[in-house]
Amino acid sequence: MGKRKEFEGLVTSDKMNKTRVVKVTRFGKHGKYSRTMKTNKKFKAHDENNEAKTGDVVKIVETKPLSKDKRFRIAKIVKKAEVLHVHVKEEIQ
Repeated sequence: MGKRKEFEGLVTSDKMNKTRVVKVTRFGKHGKYSRTMKTNKKFKAHDENNEAKTGDVVKIVETKPLSKDKRFRIAKIVKKAEVLHVHVKEEIQ
């Protein structure tokens, strides 16, 4: 039996219901030139409770196909995104 793939990545989109787009950055060596290369890949991951938001760092785990593109689910949120600005509009009477 094989082991399920696990990746850690950044949530780039939370516009779909119960689906998040996660960008995973990996480093690997080029076969011919032995240079370290950075590669990015986007995965669609299932988020049952719509907890992960854009900017969060999450851990995703491989699972059975859930739809045409979804083959991963969010196992846990490693780090929440920091809210930079909160705009509160006050009424003046």
